[in-house]
This record gives sequence, structure tokens and C-alpha cells, in this order.
Amino acid sequence: MTGTRLHERRRPGRLRRTTMVLLGCLPGTAAFGALVLCAQAADGTASPPAHPVARRSAHTALPHRAPRPKIVPRSVWAAAATPRPQPPPRYDDKVVAVFVHHTDSPNGYRCADAPQIIRHLYAGQTGARQWDDIGYNFLVDRCGTIYEGRAGGADRAVTGAHAQGFNHRSSGIAAIGTFTAGVEVPRAVTDAIAALAAWKLGLADVDPRSRAHLVSSSSLSRYKAGTAVTLPALAGHRDGFQTSCPGAALTARLPEIRQAAARLQGRR
Repeated sequence: MTGTRLHERRRPGRLRRTTMVLLGCLPGTAAFGALVLCAQAADGTASPPAHPVARRSAHTALPHRAPRPKIVPRSVWAAAATPRPQPPPRYDDKVVAVFVHHTDSPNGYRCADAPQIIRHLYAGQTGARQWDDIGYNFLVDRCGTIYEGRAGGADRAVTGAHAQGFNHRSSGIAAIGTFTAGVEVPRAVTDAIAALAAWKLGLADVDPRSRAHLVSSSSLSRYKAGTAVTLPALAGHRDGFQTSCPGAALTARLPEIRQAAARLQGRR
């Protein structure tokens, strides 16, 4: 499988002002010897508009928004990265689904080293694989710090390269580490994912416990290209791709993450 190459250009999608989605884990080629990348290339067919999550009263109901969590800007890790030619970001009209990943890299890191780890991920994806940028929209370290990943603006519906077949109208959040069966998932990680998902989905008034209507744009996903599917609005990478990502331990925590995100949106 190949990533988004430097010479490719795609026309950006239309962005609405009030609004601002994951692959088998691939071996990394950066300085971490055992580092494995869990990201996938962007694809070119935009999904159709999602069905409304719920019918709202035109007179009394307000969109369910959650506060924007603190997000460390891309410049913190990217400033020391080897510069790569990069095309303009691509955008969708809004985010109606969030895919959760793990980076399948070592867990015993210092949180202060997270920017360096992200640079290794970036180098592996933009170097030998010749992708145009890191695939994840956001990354979360084991202390719960949220980092902006892919360029284009954290507040906007940036088309990622993390969920082959379902990169459009979704956002990819990667937990830095490996969360297979039996591995403890820090509470700080699940809290940060919940806060980030609540905010991103809330921009389109999407309930994190609901289902998202998407269309596969790649037959390399679990679904043939052109297939309309309904996936969790807050999904694991393996919901759309033949992979174990984000690992059995983190996958088991997704139900509570959905509930926490819904509460942050003010839902019952």
C-alpha cells in the first residue's frame, strides 16, 4: 500500500464555517528500530453528507458543542523535523467520524520525548514512503497531552491519511504506544481522546455514541470502493480496515470513551 505522494494534488473540499477517517500497522523506517507506523494513505472520493444524528427543534435545541481541549501546535515537534516539500492541505466539509489508532511503538517513553517520537513517525511516513505529511490528524501521549499532527489547522476538517477508504469526513487520533491485550491504557490517554473527539464531533453536532454514514473510497479497506457503510462515529481503526489497531486493550475502552465524550457535549 502506498501513501499520498508528493506529486499528487487533489482539489480541496468545501469547508463550512461552523464545522470543521485507519490501516494495518506498517513497519516504520525511522530511527526507532522497532517503531511501527499505523497510518494509511488519503483517498480521493469524498463521502456523501451524513444523515442527521438526531432531529432537533428549530426553536429550542442548540448544537451539542464541547470545549476545545488544549492542543500542542504542530510547530512544537515539526520545527526540528527534516523539511519536506509539502502540497497544500486538503479539506472536507465537516468531521462526522473519529478513528482511534495506536502507533504500535514502545510504551516506556518519557512524555517529554513525545515530540521526538512524532518526528520519527513523520520521517518514516514522508521519507521512504514518500507521503506528503504525517497521516494522523492528532496524537496523544501517555500523559494525555494532545499534539496537532497533519498540517492544515486543528480547527478545520483536514483530510487525513490514516484510514484507507475512510479518510474523508473523519479525523484520526493516534495514541502513542502499543495497546494490545493485557496492556494498561492510562486514564490520561482515554480522557484526552474523549475530550478531543467530543470537540471535533461536536462541531458538526455528532453524538459520539451514534453511527456515521460513510462511503468507502478504497477496496483495500474492509469494504469495496463505493460501498455505503454505517460505522461508529467514534470508531477503532479496525472497524474500517483489516487490522488489530488500535489494539485489544484500547479497543475495549472505546465504549467508555464514547460515553465520556457524549457527557462532555452535554448529552445524557
